[in-house]
Amino acid sequence: MKWYLYILKSEKDKKRYIGSTNNLKRRISEHNSGKVPSTKSRRPFVLIYKEEFTAEIDARLREKFFKTHKGFNTLKKILLTGSSSVG
Repeated sequence: MKWYLYILKSEKDKKRYIGSTNNLKRRISEHNSGKVPSTKSRRPFVLIYKEEFTAEIDARLREKFFKTHKGFNTLKKILLTGSSSVG
């Protein structure tokens, strides 16, 4: 089973949301349909970055890293250089 680290950007407030899932398409749909309480008021979202993993723990650890100060700076560099994994 594949696991994903994903980053969404709110088109409403321009802020990012970082999460992980084993069903990326379903999870993005849940965010955009208002089924996720923490993002309901920030819809709609667009996927701006993703990484694929073979183990859940790896996706969760990457999510946790991107939520740290060092991870935030790493993510900024990734997004600025255009080396995104979207698509």
